[in-house]
Order: sequence, then C-alpha cells, then structure tokens
Amino acid sequence: MTFYKYVELMKLRIGFFLALMALAGYLLVVDNFELSSVFFLITAFVLCSSGSSVFNHFYDRDIDRMMIRTQNRPLANGDLEYPQRIIFLACLLIFSGLGLALFTLNWIVVIHLVLGAFFYMFVYTVWLKRRHWINIVIGGAAGSFPVLAGAAAADPDSFLLPMLMAITLFLWTPSHFWALAIIIKEDYAKAGIPMLPVVVGNKICSKYMMVNTILLFLFSLSPFFLNELTLLYFLITFLFGARFIYLNWLLVLDSNKERARSMFVFSMVYLGGIFIAIFLDRNISSQINFF
Repeated sequence: MTFYKYVELMKLRIGFFLALMALAGYLLVVDNFELSSVFFLITAFVLCSSGSSVFNHFYDRDIDRMMIRTQNRPLANGDLEYPQRIIFLACLLIFSGLGLALFTLNWIVVIHLVLGAFFYMFVYTVWLKRRHWINIVIGGAAGSFPVLAGAAAADPDSFLLPMLMAITLFLWTPSHFWALAIIIKEDYAKAGIPMLPVVVGNKICSKYMMVNTILLFLFSLSPFFLNELTLLYFLITFLFGARFIYLNWLLVLDSNKERARSMFVFSMVYLGGIFIAIFLDRNISSQINFF
C-alpha cells in the first residue's frame, strides 16, 4: 500500500532512537518528571527526524538505486511517482515538529531541533556525503542535538552535563558508522560515496577508528573528573569503554567484516551502557556509602 511506502520514507526506527536520546537528555537534569513534556518532546523529535529522513530519501534516490542495501527504497525503485512532491511531506513533518516544540516546550528545544535537521539534511546529505570521507564526522553532529534538546526541555539553564554527553555522542558516531561502512564497503564504492574504508581501505580505517575510540573513551569519563557524576558512573563507563577499545584493537589486527560487525553491534551496547551508568549514578549512587 502507498501509505506504508510513505511511512518507510520516514525511517521511524532512527526517529525513535533520536527521541530516546532526547529522553536520556531530559532525564539527565530533570527534577520533576512531567509525562506531558516527555510526550511532546518525543513526538516533536519523531516528526522532525521523519521529515529529515524523507528529504534524505528524496535527495539520495539516485545513489540509493546503486546500492543493494537501499535499492528497494520507495523512491529508488520507483514505487512512488512524482518524487518532487515528497519535499512537501518533508516540510510538513519538520514544521509540525518545530511548531509542537515551540508551543509546548521552549525555543531552546526548537533551536536544537533546527540544528539537528540542518546538519543531517544539508551538512551531511547535501554537502559532505558525496564529497569527502569526513562526512560522517561533521555530519554526525546531528546526532548530538537530541541530548541537548531533551535537557533543555527539562531545564533550559542546565548546560555542562548535557554538553558533555552531546560531545560523547559526537565522538561515538564515527567509530559506530565506520564499522558499518566496512561491512557495506562495496555498496558505498559502487555508488561513489567516499566513506573512509572506501578511500583508505579497511586497515587504515580501523586505525582511524582506534584513535577516535580512545578519544571517546577518555572523554566519556570527563563527567566524573568534572564532579558531575560519581565513581559508579566512572566504573561502569570504564568497563564498557575498555571492551569497545578491545574490539577495535581486534579490528586493527584483522580488519574483516566479521570483526567490524562485532564492533558495530557492541557500539550500540556501549552507548546504552553509558546512559544506564548515568541513570544508576543519579538514582542509586547516593544510597551507596562507598560512592
């Protein structure tokens, strides 16, 4: 059915992932949990993310046809006629999300939503994706804004811890995405997209990843050293980070798809581990005398 084709354009899985990051940002600083604010926050993010994804489908429909992973997307395979009309859907979704955030939350949340959409649609999709291997490094900043928006929805004056988590997400993205790029390297090469493994090969890419993963590991511990979180957070994050570095080291030793897949899967576990560490730190560390 045509309706489901339009839903497919929205990449709802990504939208709910970003909404989850926004919720994590909200929980970082909230004192009084308000269910209505969370509902509006999640809805606004799903709408804006969906609109950005629709735009991405429209703009990338030519290269999507060249890749096995994306060749069956509705605009790539011709299931939807008049692709130019899809832009109106993208605008409708984005402006609906922005309007909802403006009238139910605050203008700081709106700014972060705008910046996230701008970085994904124009900095990543239009400007860098087809031009330079640094595409996912700079364009990946789009994934950092949900945490800032979520924190702003709870407390617009809170800054340090949400910013530290946003930078952590920024550093997480290259290691996560380059692992995926190794797995589907042939697809990117066929479409002429200069993802790092295509440009420099798997071995050198894995070394770039190692540098980035070490930076991520070190920076992820900064909330403890800046007295934002306690030793409980430090220990949990240290263990998850050590595992992430170990998997990256195995990838450096043998840069094959199986080890890249192991690192890609664990990268999501690692990110979840960080936010679980924050939740536990903020809710139970005060009850444990050792911490």
